[in-house]
Amino acid sequence: MTTLAPALPQLRIGPHTVQPPVVLAPMAGITNAPFRTLCREFSGGKGLFVSEMITTRALVERNEKTMQLIHFDATETPRSIQLYGVDPVTVGKAVRMIVDENLADHIDLNFGCPVPKVTRKGGGSALPYKRPLLRAILREAVSGAGDLPVTIKMRKGIDDDHLTFLDAGRIAVEEGVTAVALHGRTTAQHYGGTADWDAIARLKEHVPEIPVLGNGDIWCADDALRMMRETGCDGVVVGRGCLGRPWLFADLVSAMEGRTERHAPTLREVADVMVRHATLLGEWIGDEARGVIDFRKHVAWYLKGFAVGSEMRKKLAITSSLEELGGQLHELDLDQPWPDGADGPRGRTSGNNRVVLPDGWLKDPYDCSGVSADAELDTSGG
Repeated sequence: MTTLAPALPQLRIGPHTVQPPVVLAPMAGITNAPFRTLCREFSGGKGLFVSEMITTRALVERNEKTMQLIHFDATETPRSIQLYGVDPVTVGKAVRMIVDENLADHIDLNFGCPVPKVTRKGGGSALPYKRPLLRAILREAVSGAGDLPVTIKMRKGIDDDHLTFLDAGRIAVEEGVTAVALHGRTTAQHYGGTADWDAIARLKEHVPEIPVLGNGDIWCADDALRMMRETGCDGVVVGRGCLGRPWLFADLVSAMEGRTERHAPTLREVADVMVRHATLLGEWIGDEARGVIDFRKHVAWYLKGFAVGSEMRKKLAITSSLEELGGQLHELDLDQPWPDGADGPRGRTSGNNRVVLPDGWLKDPYDCSGVSADAELDTSGG
C-alpha cells in the first residue's frame, strides 16, 4: 500500500469533527436511513451523512411520513437533518423542535433544490435571491439552534444573470452559520453541463471565516482530491456520484487518508450489495415487498456498465421480493469485473431548464412581500 500525501486537515462543523472531510449530500428519496447505513459501513463510520430533505411545516405538524424520515440508526453520529422552508417563523419552530426533542446533532438548510415544485414557491435555490428573506431564515434558525451547528447548501444562483452565492455566503457568515456548501451550478442548469469549480474557489476566498464545501461532478475519489486542490475548499459533498455506488465512500476515505486502493467490485460483489440495500429498505419500511419496490429505482445505477441484457434489466426493475431479486441476480454472469467507464455521471443530467418562480420574483431582490407561510410545502422528501 502506497501513501500519496499527508492526511488532510480536519473539518469542524460546530463541535463535530468530520475526518476525512466528506459529506453525503441529501437527496430526496435516496439518503434515507438504509442508504446512509450502507455508505457509513463502507466508510468505516467516517464522514457526515445527511438525511433527505425534511420540510419544516411537515415536521412541525408531525406528518407521519416526515417523522419516519427523521429516524436515525443508533449508530449514526452525528445525526444530521436537512430542513427546507421559506417562512422564517416555521423554520424557527422546526429548529426549536429538533433541539427540544433531541432529534438531531446538526441542521443543514436547503437553498439548493432546483425542482419546480420547490422553486415555484420561492424555496430551494430560488430563495437566496431574496436577500432579506434568506437573512431572516438564517437568523431564526441559528438563534433557535442553540449549541447545534447550522449549515447551508446552495447553488450559484438562479441563472448566469442572477448569481447569488457570494451575497448568500456573506449573509451566512454574518448570521452565524457554521459552514456553507456550494453546488457549482445554477438553478437553470439543474444537473446538466459541467459544475463550475471556479465558483467554489471564489466563495472560499469570499468567506474565509467558515468552512466551504464543494459539490458537483465528483464521480470518483480522485475527483474529490482534485476539487480540494483546485478550489481550496475545506471538504466535499457527494451526491449523484454515489448512486448505485455506496462503496465510493470507502474510496473517498482511502484517498483522503493518502492511500491508493480503490474499490472495483465484480458484479457478484455488486449483487450482494444490491440485496443488502433492498433488505435494509424492507426492514426500515416494515414490509419486504415495499422495500424491494422502493429499491427498484436503484437497479440501473448499480448495473451501469455491466453486460446485462435489456430484458433482464426490465425484470430486475419490477421485482417485488428479496427471493425474486436474488434469484434474478444469480442468473447473471456474476464474474464480470468492474467495467471501464462506470465511474462517470449517473442520475439526472438534464440542463438548461426553464426556472419556475413565483410571479415577479426577479423584479427586486429585496422585496419579499410575495412570500408567505402558505408557500411552505406540507410533505418531506423533495
